[in-house]
Amino acid sequence: MFNRRYAERDARSFRKRGLGTTSRTLVALVGDVDGATVLDVGGGIGAIGLTLLERGAVRVTNVELSAGYEDAARELATERDVRERVDRRVADFVEDADAIAEHDVVVMHRVVCCYPDADALMDTAARHARRVLVLTYPQQRIWIRGGLRLVNLFLRISGCGFRTYVHPVERIHRSRHGLRLGRVERNGLLWESALLVR
Repeated sequence: MFNRRYAERDARSFRKRGLGTTSRTLVALVGDVDGATVLDVGGGIGAIGLTLLERGAVRVTNVELSAGYEDAARELATERDVRERVDRRVADFVEDADAIAEHDVVVMHRVVCCYPDADALMDTAARHARRVLVLTYPQQRIWIRGGLRLVNLFLRISGCGFRTYVHPVERIHRSRHGLRLGRVERNGLLWESALLVR
């Protein structure tokens, strides 16, 4: 589903309009990144990481499950002359966690809703965040749950193995490995963003 064509579309949009609304919210929640290292889990083309580099971060590691993003992401990093400061890995973040170092900031933009085991994902992210973890996930609304069930039905019928999830928000916000909930912001009618701080 998240193939090269999808990545090229995202890259064109980022070049033309910059970050989308929910991505801008996450960048704002992170705050000061001067001298920080950033781990962008499921970062796609790497737009948030590139923006944080422009704002003072020293290095970004992007862990992405789909290899379809790699060409477009490399082009964007090269255009901004930061390719040597971006480490891209195609991997399952939870399964390959031991091979990934801790970072000051961990970002998970629309990742929790793509992963079946929210506790494993959140625990792994919390262990890797030295300072803050920011993430976006679907709001806990009945109509969103119903809509995503229809999306999953369509995906199943079309033969796509990808599924979406609406995990209980109390599991997402739970204190883990020294991180606690600091702030929550709603982004329109669908998304919600949270900041967890150490």
